[in-house]
Amino acid sequence: MLITFQSNATPNVLMLKDLASYLLGIVGKRLNTRGVITHGELPHVIERLETAISEDEKAAVEHDELHRSVHGGHHEHPAGLSQRAYPFLDMLREAHKQNADIIWGL
Repeated sequence: MLITFQSNATPNVLMLKDLASYLLGIVGKRLNTRGVITHGELPHVIERLETAISEDEKAAVEHDELHRSVHGGHHEHPAGLSQRAYPFLDMLREAHKQNADIIWGL
């Protein structure tokens, strides 16, 4: 199932329900039938998501270093949180700039 995040400040952002639930959990929200991130919540929400992305990127680097030391060479790994979260993070940042809310509904 696709979830549509909407804001007056940006184009819609679509994502799969599992990813939407995960990202909203990171920022302290739940994926309910309807929801909102108010413009007043955006600074805290942006900070939490940026922190999670930074921690995920650090863990990926550590994983690569461990893999190289054990197995030698580079290996491919799936897309990290940053690649999945940046469209949503961009939406959050732009909504913050324009004092807009973000809403979603199932």
